[in-house]
Amino acid sequence: MNKRLTKTDYLLTLLILFIVVASLAAFFYGVKVGRDKTTEKYERILAEREALESDSTAYHQQHLVSFYHTVFLPYAEFRNKWFEHLETIDINSGSVDPETLLKELERLAKAKFREAEPMAMPAASPLLREAHDNYLKSLKLFAEALDRFKPGGRTGGALIAAIESDDYFREAENFGLAAQNLYYEAIVAWHASVDPASEGRTPVRDADLAVTDWAKLDLNRKNAFIARIMEENGYFEPYLPQDLTLRVDEMILEGRNGALDMTTIAPIADMLVATDAVRSGDFLRKRDKFYKGETLPQLPFYSF
Repeated sequence: MNKRLTKTDYLLTLLILFIVVASLAAFFYGVKVGRDKTTEKYERILAEREALESDSTAYHQQHLVSFYHTVFLPYAEFRNKWFEHLETIDINSGSVDPETLLKELERLAKAKFREAEPMAMPAASPLLREAHDNYLKSLKLFAEALDRFKPGGRTGGALIAAIESDDYFREAENFGLAAQNLYYEAIVAWHASVDPASEGRTPVRDADLAVTDWAKLDLNRKNAFIARIMEENGYFEPYLPQDLTLRVDEMILEGRNGALDMTTIAPIADMLVATDAVRSGDFLRKRDKFYKGETLPQLPFYSF
């Protein structure tokens, strides 16, 4: 029996080998194409996700509102009680125990710290993240200062003067003012993201501003400018930047700044603070008269 392979057998074997090699090549090519398509799809999804995350850095209103309720409001509650108790100590020195009131403030500072601490903002929202850190530092320092401070028999005005000159209390106030400034700058960033006409505008960081230039600013940038003045001058007050902004605009509208030869904003603000001419709620009382049509985030301190 002849066992030798014929030419046909050789050709058939080669054909089979070719088919096997071609099949393997097609298989690996398909794997490569599939892998490339998967990689491309993954990279596209990743790019879309990064774009979304990048978009979240534009200070959306929900960020501002969330920060207001979870950080700003607890701090404001402590600040309001701080001024309320200091006024009580000053006016009713003979009928109150100042040490008891200061201890109550210490407990409140600790409670508001715990309330505000869990707040988390996107890593790409640096203004709000830094504002959060500064508000926490302020509350922590207030608690520590209140723990170490002793009235030492002082009452009334003498005790208030000692508190106001205490370095620990001043540092606590400064952190609060820095946080406030950052929050109002975040509002300016929000405004730029929702109003095409204001795109590219940033907070005014000049040392001072001419009245004519002030008049060109939207309300959000006016408030941020005033918040920075308050920080730089240590104006820790029971009112908000927009209350001082309102009084500045009111003074300019009535022409009283001209009578006093004040042509820039900083001296006007300084005088209003020094003469105790600003009250909490001034903005809300005259908002519609001065600021109809302004673009503002839906934050409670702008509406009620």
